[in-house]
Amino acid sequence: MPALEVPSFKDNPRLKLAISGTYSTGKSTTTEALSIATGIPRTHAKTSRELLVDLVPGKTVMELNAMELVKLGLRRFEERVHNESSGDAFISDGGVFHEWVYFEARMRVGINPGADWWFKGIKKVMGLPVKHFYQRYTDTLGDITRARAKRIYDAYVHLPVEFDMEPDGHRPVSEKFRRLSDDLLIEALDRMDIPYRVVGGPIPDRIEKIVKLFDLPVVVPIEEAIEEAQRRVAADIEDLKADARFHEAQRQKSLARRVAYALRY
Repeated sequence: MPALEVPSFKDNPRLKLAISGTYSTGKSTTTEALSIATGIPRTHAKTSRELLVDLVPGKTVMELNAMELVKLGLRRFEERVHNESSGDAFISDGGVFHEWVYFEARMRVGINPGADWWFKGIKKVMGLPVKHFYQRYTDTLGDITRARAKRIYDAYVHLPVEFDMEPDGHRPVSEKFRRLSDDLLIEALDRMDIPYRVVGGPIPDRIEKIVKLFDLPVVVPIEEAIEEAQRRVAADIEDLKADARFHEAQRQKSLARRVAYALRY
């Protein structure tokens, strides 16, 4: 099937553009730099690590049970819906169906894909009695989020997996999980029949390609916008690291505590 024609900002000054991409694809820096360069507001949900200090104090993503992951996903979905309710143009960092993609990938790879082998093994056994329920939940979440994405966004840009991912104790560091998430994102875009383009390469090249694709305005030089975006992303990480609750979650847990986490699906 031929690719759908992407819209032009000049023809649609209320363009709603979503930037898709899994972990460590440079999505946040790309969307921040694109927003600064074009003057179009960036919308996003807080990262998992930012939300966890309030939602589930003392835990990293790798230690969450299934219901805590549901809570986290719904909170991020709520933020996206709230931040993207305006009728004005915006650039979305991720888009509303990313939470479904990560949940679906967990259903296939394992609920804590970056954890130790024994932790994942216990989780798999403990989850068998309720896996059917969570799969039905995941399927329903997919239907809802894809339908909303189709209603809200005018087009997507997908950032492929090109950069190495550094394990940091927060993200699902399994490369299998990351690659599967990337495949699921592309499959979802194909199913929704939304105009999209895959844009890779260094961040300056990406910004230039996206600006040209959608005929976006440039109000700040691209190199300057990228420098500012990198500064903002780094500052957000440093602010989080300064939070005592963040350090509490990072502490080394006892074996008994880790087993207890593993037994709670």
